[in-house]
Amino acid sequence: MGLVNFLTAIDLIVHSPLATMEPIQLFDPASSTYTYILFDPDSRDAVIIDPVDDQLQRDLDVLQANGLRLLWSIETHAHADHVTSAGRLVEHTGARSAAPQGCGIGTAAMQLQHGDELQFGAQTLRALHTPGHTAGSMSFVWRNHVFTGDTLLIDGCGRTDFQSGSARDLYRSLTQVLFALPDETIVWPGHDYRGRQHSTIGQERQHNARVAGRSEAEFVALMDSLNLPRPRRMDEAVPANLSSGLRHDAGGDALLAPRPPEGANAGTYAGDVPAELAWQWVQEDRSVLVDVRTDAEREWVGFVPGAVPVAWKQWPGMAPNPDFDAQVRAAAEGGKSLVLLCRSGVRSIAAAQRATALGLTAYNILEGFEGDPDEQAHRGVKGGWRKRGLPWRQK
Repeated sequence: MGLVNFLTAIDLIVHSPLATMEPIQLFDPASSTYTYILFDPDSRDAVIIDPVDDQLQRDLDVLQANGLRLLWSIETHAHADHVTSAGRLVEHTGARSAAPQGCGIGTAAMQLQHGDELQFGAQTLRALHTPGHTAGSMSFVWRNHVFTGDTLLIDGCGRTDFQSGSARDLYRSLTQVLFALPDETIVWPGHDYRGRQHSTIGQERQHNARVAGRSEAEFVALMDSLNLPRPRRMDEAVPANLSSGLRHDAGGDALLAPRPPEGANAGTYAGDVPAELAWQWVQEDRSVLVDVRTDAEREWVGFVPGAVPVAWKQWPGMAPNPDFDAQVRAAAEGGKSLVLLCRSGVRSIAAAQRATALGLTAYNILEGFEGDPDEQAHRGVKGGWRKRGLPWRQK
């Protein structure tokens, strides 16, 4: 069907023959992002791939105009250049959200692994783990189409210099996974900045300027030399996308920046950060997540995979941890900043103050792991790491 814009999308889709079995391709001019709607012509069940927050109403209009029932809102990765509308689409339509397991999008109802399949009507969408742009990035195969997100672009590929990127992983994803698909497979990219709509696997294998004819070493050298500017909306987009685009204040922006400590705590530690921003920093390898709760809390309440356990106090009796200084120094080895997590953001302030006194850069994570208690003294319902949908596990 090709590119459709906001003004003509509905008319073009309504009058297009269903026999083509092509995706509906929609475009966001601000971020040059492609969104795709796929549907089964008999059941009218549909999925959407990489929806954009600013285009929510457009997408709802397209679904309604075509009598489609949205079953899945799917992400190829946690985007750095726009905010997803996945969470709001779920609220509006009753669909479920799905995202690659390796991206840390904890609010997604289904955490996808390589080879997983999503059904919509008689149609099947198959997930391919294609890391490199980010560690969790995925592409999706439907019939003779592949939706490659930022992994494979037309005559290009996604960058690998931030957000857990790896040029070596990307080379293998391109050459061993995507280029293993049949030549005639139609490539639908996550972006294009020159108005191009689609390509084929055969075209990209033979002519892609980034990868065609290059060895892995040559590809890595090329990617390492790009020196691209940082995405303008990255500090806003990534943390918002880790919670499916759902922001927890009126405008969203205040949630996405560190705040200096106030009052008696002014100047005693680096600042307070929302959980989403702390997780973004960890994903970017800028900070180390340190859990200052007791061993018992991590054991029984839940823990964050990859967090460094450095208790501020320990049971029995909540006695100060005599090894705290040595352990927190070890956690900061390499000069990274620390983001400290406790139950509700009280002990982590004291721990951040002590770490700062030791010469380290330490931030307190607002609301902690469980948040403040509600009127019935229940935790985990007013805020906190778990409530925000960020990664955690329970033994």
